Amino acid sequence: MSLEQSSWPSSSICLSAASFDVESLAGRVYQRTCRMDFSEPGFCLVDAGRSLDSVSFRRLMVDLKQAMARIHESVRGPTLSYLSAARFDQQTTTRPHLDGGPPECFLMLGYEPTEVDSELEISDYAKCAFDLGLSPQEFMARHNPMFHAGYELLRPYATRIPCFSKTAFQIVCINNSSAPLSRESLAWQGTLHTATILTPDESQRRVINSTMIASVPIGTPDLVTEAQQQEFIHTSVVRRKGYDKTHLDDDQ
Repeated sequence: MSLEQSSWPSSSICLSAASFDVESLAGRVYQRTCRMDFSEPGFCLVDAGRSLDSVSFRRLMVDLKQAMARIHESVRGPTLSYLSAARFDQQTTTRPHLDGGPPECFLMLGYEPTEVDSELEISDYAKCAFDLGLSPQEFMARHNPMFHAGYELLRPYATRIPCFSKTAFQIVCINNSSAPLSRESLAWQGTLHTATILTPDESQRRVINSTMIASVPIGTPDLVTEAQQQEFIHTSVVRRKGYDKTHLDDDQ
């Protein structure tokens, strides 16, 4: 990616699950997401189609993570471990942000079909920080995009995901890292994500199956146990997130 390029074409971002087996798909997702420089987007979308059910979709997410862990072990030595796994209904617009996590981690978010219109945008804050001679953490301290000046500074580095659709099951992987770029100690280069909810509707669901995954030494146990992973796959519970609707019985 050149210094001038500020957004990515669909061909660099969008994948179809139907075109690959899980191992091949994992390789492509890993390449795009788990970048250690700026030659890849740091995020990608996998369209899983419309014919799946929710349980099968979540099982695909877990299978994809396991395949990506095998790739990570062969490429770098460490493995991948779940830090969290949850399901929620998210219908609040956000500013560009990181989810709290260690210096090397990514999000694997599973979006289910919904009536709620929304857009998803990814901002390459690590690249912006590099261009300014800052580390990612310094950038967030000086130019936090939760505030207008930082938001405007980051806008040229933003890409709206063009293949994001409300009508299909879709997996979006987002590099959520905060590690600095260094030739001596290669590390994942992170991005920020922004959700814009165009038609919020408390009578509808906008279900996100949310997992955070980190690079850890082999042998490190998952914080999300095998039993909890199975619960994540099979549960029907969906929590509401980002807003308080105490008059709704399912606002948990």
